[in-house]
Amino acid sequence: MITKEIKIKNTIFKGIELELSKESNLLVITGDKGYIMCGYLNINTAQKRNDVACIVTGVKTIEDILNSNIVALTAKAQELGISMNMPVKKALEILAE
Repeated sequence: MITKEIKIKNTIFKGIELELSKESNLLVITGDKGYIMCGYLNINTAQKRNDVACIVTGVKTIEDILNSNIVALTAKAQELGISMNMPVKKALEILAE
């Protein structure tokens, strides 16, 4: 498992990269207000729990997440101003406010 601190607007997020197999990693970037996760995790569960959550796909590393766009999100994430196809770095700036 790899963990990485990501600083956005004086807010520290934690990136977690867990190798599931040689071809697959479980990835998430967490913060106080919400999180960005890879497609292995379930957006419907996040929605039911009223979480601020977003999904990205086609990623294998934390850096890949940071350079990708949102493909799914919860209603709570939308309420904060995060939207579909938004760059993850912009979404993290919103979560850092």
